[in-house]
Amino acid sequence: MQRAFTNILSENVDKTARFYQDLLGMIRHFDSDWFVILTHADCPGLEFGILARENQIVPAEIRNPPAGVMQTFVVEDVEVVFAKAKTLGATIIEPPTDTAYGQRRMLTRDPDGTVIDVSSLIAET
Repeated sequence: MQRAFTNILSENVDKTARFYQDLLGMIRHFDSDWFVILTHADCPGLEFGILARENQIVPAEIRNPPAGVMQTFVVEDVEVVFAKAKTLGATIIEPPTDTAYGQRRMLTRDPDGTVIDVSSLIAET
């Protein structure tokens, strides 16, 4: 395998890309009016694609809003991302909550409705 990445579908590629840039500090690696690839300086190899939902390469039968998918991003401090999400007016599904598996996580939605799980390790005492 040479490369693998996830694409999410968007009504407004630029708006959704800006959301991930502002929320998680991602940067545009490739940028067009119908497709953006985001990367992050702290995560070599990460490529996260945002593809225009109505683009001709997207089959009509999969253009529906997202369901049954949750994108997970592990960050240094989920509380910082939670504050950014509130500032951005993001829909918060679940505020930061400690989990039984040793992480603190929040759930939010991007502008197109994709569920985002942002987690950080719980500091050991």
